[in-house]
Amino acid sequence: MGVAAALDGVLDVAFPLAGTQLPRDHAWPLAQALSGQLAWLAADPQVGIHPVKVVAGYGARGWLSQRARLLIRVPGARVAELAPLSGRWLDVAGCVLRLGEPKPRDLVPHSTLYAHLVAAESDDETVFVAAVASTLSALEIDAHVVCGGRQQIGAPGRAISGFSLMLHGLTPDDSLRMQRAGLGPQRLLGCGVFVPHRSAAAVGA
Repeated sequence: MGVAAALDGVLDVAFPLAGTQLPRDHAWPLAQALSGQLAWLAADPQVGIHPVKVVAGYGARGWLSQRARLLIRVPGARVAELAPLSGRWLDVAGCVLRLGEPKPRDLVPHSTLYAHLVAAESDDETVFVAAVASTLSALEIDAHVVCGGRQQIGAPGRAISGFSLMLHGLTPDDSLRMQRAGLGPQRLLGCGVFVPHRSAAAVGA
């Protein structure tokens, strides 16, 4: 099976969240909690966990709205394997969450895509942008690249760093291909997971 064919079935699965708070820097403990429930999540390179949206603020923890969702990006063939998460309780760095019934969501093409963090080996923005351009070329995706500010994710004994990134001027086909393929490592931590965005204002946020 070719790369394009393997990516065709990728989609998001949304779980309603019941809980009150979540650490603002929650990528690592959330990935650990989910992998503890389903070990295959950490073994499948096509799996990505979206950052959970919390209410804006400045404390170490953010409040969850009643509409908060956990989104996991998976190959279509894996959707049924997420079902056991329904009704499970997760302890995410001391914050308790209950997962509701999952609902699959098809990816939506949009001319502008945004990733909060794309992991980078170098702190040099020029090196990072060149690496992004090389990956896009390999995927045969044409886009205007806008690199945002440096971002970090806390992990035991280290920090995973990179840049926020916007891709603009995508065709519908390229937009879907980019969302399905993702960019760079650490997808389980939300790195390189792209979502549609209506404005370039998010870059650097």
